[in-house]
Amino acid sequence: MPTAPSTTAPSATAEAYARLTEVYPGLTVTELGLVEPFPRGGGWVAAVELAEGGAALEAFLAWDDAQVVRDYGRPARPDVVASFGLHRYAWPACLLITVPWFLHRRVPRFPVTHVSYDRTGDGMRMAVRPPSSFACLPGDPASLLPGARVVPDEEALRAEVRAAVAEHHEPLLAGFGPRARRRGRALWGMVTDEIVEGLWYIADLLGGDEPERARRELELLLPGATQPYVGSAAFRELTGPDGEALPTRDRASCCMFYTVRPEDTCVTCPRTCDADRVTRLTAAASASS
Repeated sequence: MPTAPSTTAPSATAEAYARLTEVYPGLTVTELGLVEPFPRGGGWVAAVELAEGGAALEAFLAWDDAQVVRDYGRPARPDVVASFGLHRYAWPACLLITVPWFLHRRVPRFPVTHVSYDRTGDGMRMAVRPPSSFACLPGDPASLLPGARVVPDEEALRAEVRAAVAEHHEPLLAGFGPRARRRGRALWGMVTDEIVEGLWYIADLLGGDEPERARRELELLLPGATQPYVGSAAFRELTGPDGEALPTRDRASCCMFYTVRPEDTCVTCPRTCDADRVTRLTAAASASS
């Protein structure tokens, strides 16, 4: 029988993860005790196993392969399946770091040995070892907790976000890269997009002024020339039929979905022209109002 993680005492990131699940129930994050074992069985896979690129990664990608056939009635190329699998892991993995930063100005470090993932049930589940190290700003009450590292200002904290995301993803890209038939810049372009689009999506669910704040924060986080990331946050605005502003962005990478359904592209894909973006963004805005 698969084992499930149990809850532990709150940490510097617990409140942020609770808020994340509140607005997006499709993702739950459980912090384990210091010696509590990671969940095993069922669909659980350790991030370190994905990074190793062996049988665990093959089993992980078999889920994506079957999902494409089930949902679209046709198989995808192996490299496309690997790209889908990387996206589906990296999107929530980036949120482990960006959500505590966005909500509470705390940046945890999660090496691949500290995270397990399951996306085979009704939603996504992540189990994490509470970070032994996290960065925060002066005056944060969490600065008194074990493992806190106080950095001087917001730019230093942004550098911590970039470093934390890179630390977690670099070994994963080594595992996924050969199967996705992508290297260096293309892989880091994917991570750049997951950082931006994941937090932007959650900020929209938070409501109020948070989507606009997220755009400003992400533009400062990824202004361009911040290696290993590719390009900037790349936000821009289009004008709707009634003169309304329609925020969009241009992805640094391609998710390859067009190879499965050629007539369909992501709204932020460079392949999607501005006229189509306006039509789709206007329809989405009408549906949500």
